[in-house]
Amino acid sequence: MHKNIAIIIAGGSGSRMGQNIPKQFINVYDKPVLIYTLEGFQRHPMIDSIEVVCIEGWEKVLQAYANQFNISKLQWITVGGDSAQESIRNGVYNLEGKVNDDDIIIIHDGIRPMIDDSVLTDVIEKAEKYGNAVTSMPYNEQIFVVDKDDENTTTQFIPRETIRRVSTPQAYRYNLLNTKYHEAYTKNIGIHGSHYANTMMVELGVKLYFAKGSDKNIKLTTKDDLELFKGYMTKEEDKWLK
Repeated sequence: MHKNIAIIIAGGSGSRMGQNIPKQFINVYDKPVLIYTLEGFQRHPMIDSIEVVCIEGWEKVLQAYANQFNISKLQWITVGGDSAQESIRNGVYNLEGKVNDDDIIIIHDGIRPMIDDSVLTDVIEKAEKYGNAVTSMPYNEQIFVVDKDDENTTTQFIPRETIRRVSTPQAYRYNLLNTKYHEAYTKNIGIHGSHYANTMMVELGVKLYFAKGSDKNIKLTTKDDLELFKGYMTKEEDKWLK
């Protein structure tokens, strides 16, 4: 029987947030953002264990918080890299010899604290069926392409029904994930700039499968995002909405 193991990426410094501490450790109502994220995986019955890829120097702080907030599924803490892609790679390589080839690895951003149970369930079930799955949402706005000669104009749009917004969680069989990270770093493909596990997979010729997403699954990158998260935390569901 395979296991479901989460890799939570918390290796970034959070410079865009403009705070003195990494954004994943900013407190919201006396709890670090990262702990909200970890609690989503802790409470989910399909998650067996958790690895956190942590910004260097904050490993002991993370372990103390995990103890305080009863994140008992946290099994490994490893150090992040200079980019999200390096951090994922470090997390994947750290699991070599510790997990089985057919285990499902769920990758998730530590600064996406509003992980929905049904989204997590769906990404795991899709990965069990197809070998991988990426959380996705439709685009509801019109998308236009900037003219290459004049960035203030456009003559072309992309039909929105042909594209998807993709974020985390993403899930992959461990053997696929580990093999492809070794291949990517050997061939220098899909590892630079804003590349992530999903874009790397596509560049290496892997077909990806869509799983369900949620508009609440926001990434806390700026102060405005933090305020939005606080709003979600304090608001009560309107009872009259169907």
